Amino acid sequence: MKKPVVIALVVIIALAAIGGGWMWYHSRQNQPLTLYGNVDIRTVNMSFRVGGRLATLAVDEGDHIQAGQVLGELDRAPYQNALLQAKANVSTAQAKYDLTMAGYRAEEIAQATAAVNQAQAAYQYAQNFYQRQQGLWKSRTISANDLENARSSRDQAQASLKSAQDKLSQFRAGNRPQEIAQAKASLEQAQAQLAQAELDLQDTTLIAPSGGTLLTRAVEPGSMLNAGSTVLTLSLTRPVWVRAYVDERNLHQAQPGREILLYTDGRPDKPYHGKIGFISPTAEFTPKTVETPDLRTDLVYRMRIIVTDADDALRQGMPVTLRFDQDAADE
Repeated sequence: MKKPVVIALVVIIALAAIGGGWMWYHSRQNQPLTLYGNVDIRTVNMSFRVGGRLATLAVDEGDHIQAGQVLGELDRAPYQNALLQAKANVSTAQAKYDLTMAGYRAEEIAQATAAVNQAQAAYQYAQNFYQRQQGLWKSRTISANDLENARSSRDQAQASLKSAQDKLSQFRAGNRPQEIAQAKASLEQAQAQLAQAELDLQDTTLIAPSGGTLLTRAVEPGSMLNAGSTVLTLSLTRPVWVRAYVDERNLHQAQPGREILLYTDGRPDKPYHGKIGFISPTAEFTPKTVETPDLRTDLVYRMRIIVTDADDALRQGMPVTLRFDQDAADE
């Protein structure tokens, strides 16, 4: 074969290789982004806010739970007794406060007034007697000791009158502001204890915060529980999220609000529809659960995709393939 022919063949082969490479590269650039993730597992550890003996549990593992459903109850007797005691304390504090606000009764004021009149008369008598004794002392009819006794009796009567007058003033003015404030504070404290007793009794019933599937039943009726001890573990089913990771090179395609398609092994020809709801602002190393070879050693950003048409076939932890097709919103 002649040399020019060989050179021509080499050139043709090189051009074909370059053309094929360019076409392969172009096809790779136009290929939609594909990522892999899992349906996010979200659980709630449910417990009583108060301690006590577990009386009943109405659900078991695997049961479907509705929001607001009664799941179990503690023994209510201790908390019912505490509520009765709190109500009695409120009644006592209320009566004391009302009595303090009302002040003294008219009968008590009348008695104090009579005591003042009596003390006034006694003082007037003692004063007159002392004055007579002074006249007798000037004429030396009585001794100095008699005059001193009369003065002492007059002073004692005056002190008794002052005490009776002060007591009458107190009865008429009512209780002091400090006493009223103290009675009011005692009443408010008793009312707060009553509210807490009512809340504690209410917390003896365990209510499901949301719908889901019961994963774990950790205790059985008859167990003594501390406040906050896990009783049941609930797997939430709504909303359904998918956790996935994207590298920095393709980060521009993963914008919040973008609609994407989600495929599972069980229905490869009928995708779910999702919408990107969250992208982590910080990068992290690729987790071991991501199965794409190109991402194993790269820094990636975590995404949360909200599945808009989830059904019961989409289970927690299920692997999902995500495709960023341009026409994903139209399928």
